[in-house]
Amino acid sequence: MPIPEDVTGDEIDKDVRQELQSLPKTLAEDVAKNLVMVARLIDEDPEGAYAYSRIALRLASRVAAVREAAGFAAYANQKYSEALAEFRAARRMTGSVELWPVMADCERGLGRPEKALDMAGAAEVQKLDKSGQVEMRLVAAGARRDMGQLDAAIVTLQSPELASNSMQPWTARLRYAYADALLAADREAEAREWFAKAVEADKDGSTDASDRLAELDGVEFVDAFDASDESDESGQVGQAGEAEDLDATKAEADVDTEVDTDTDTEVDDDKD
Repeated sequence: MPIPEDVTGDEIDKDVRQELQSLPKTLAEDVAKNLVMVARLIDEDPEGAYAYSRIALRLASRVAAVREAAGFAAYANQKYSEALAEFRAARRMTGSVELWPVMADCERGLGRPEKALDMAGAAEVQKLDKSGQVEMRLVAAGARRDMGQLDAAIVTLQSPELASNSMQPWTARLRYAYADALLAADREAEAREWFAKAVEADKDGSTDASDRLAELDGVEFVDAFDASDESDESGQVGQAGEAEDLDATKAEADVDTEVDTDTDTEVDDDKD
């Protein structure tokens, strides 16, 4: 696949660059460029990202960073079995537990929420940093919801991180998940409160909390372009109506003129 000219491969993380040093220089550059494309496209064009990840995987399957990137690209395309295999491979290579939460979420994607819950209770979770532990809590709550255990999902999300006023990278998503679970349990007033808190924390718009809050408040948004189109159409209809009125008035005037002419003619005939 083509690589844009502005992609040099130097954009990748320094740790990944270090991993690629085990490869011949030219090969390392090619792999780096493909990894850059994966990162660039994974949100907006996951299929494109997946295609580049397969190229990188073909070139350097023994590099953990490549296996991880391939895993996330597959995950973004809901290829959960393939993603799980790649994540497991990356974990074997590095010995890191960092991918544990997303591996558990792959189990959910494969229809195995019980397995995800087992992973949430495993010793590996204690080795995760705070961000990873919060992510694991989100996955566990999702697994509870998959199993129809709404109350358990709500309890799972209740944590010091949820109650904290400190704004962390995970705060908006945690509050959003809690609000969504409350709403699913028909606890609308509480859900509204937590959607509002999610909006407060969501500075980069990573969730649609503001839309959900507006929906609960009964607010409807009108697309400016649609409104403009409707206004134009309304104006055109108005102008057409005015034109029709003018035509009708002119027609009536013509009829009156004809009547007057006929009357004058009759009068003249009488005089004769």
